[in-house]
Amino acid sequence: MNLEKIKKVTDYDMQQLIGQVLRYGVLISGIVAIIGGIWYLYQHGSGIPHYAVFNGEPAGYTSLTGILKGLGQGSAKEIIQLGVVILIATPILRIGFSLVAFVFEKDKLYVAITLLVLSIILFSMFGGLKI
Repeated sequence: MNLEKIKKVTDYDMQQLIGQVLRYGVLISGIVAIIGGIWYLYQHGSGIPHYAVFNGEPAGYTSLTGILKGLGQGSAKEIIQLGVVILIATPILRIGFSLVAFVFEKDKLYVAITLLVLSIILFSMFGGLKI
């Protein structure tokens, strides 16, 4: 009977941890994006936008290495992009924590399903990269 009680507490604790990861991930990403937005307004707030011609973002804003380089230079656009990256990483971390929880519970079916979902997401993200 004590083993069942410990398992329930552990399962509950893991669910609480997963909920905290989601809450804090969204909160941190929002704070980072807001800081980047404020910094962007400080750097470029007096400029006049040109809407007649569309200019796409350079590769530096769309790759993780470019974002990290821009952070080192204090660029506001990269700070905003970092907030977006944190927001994207939050549910992926949730899947990782769920996988750990299912491994502890020794639930082979859900471990397999979660591994499949995680591998599809990671392949979709990194499958097109040229190394």
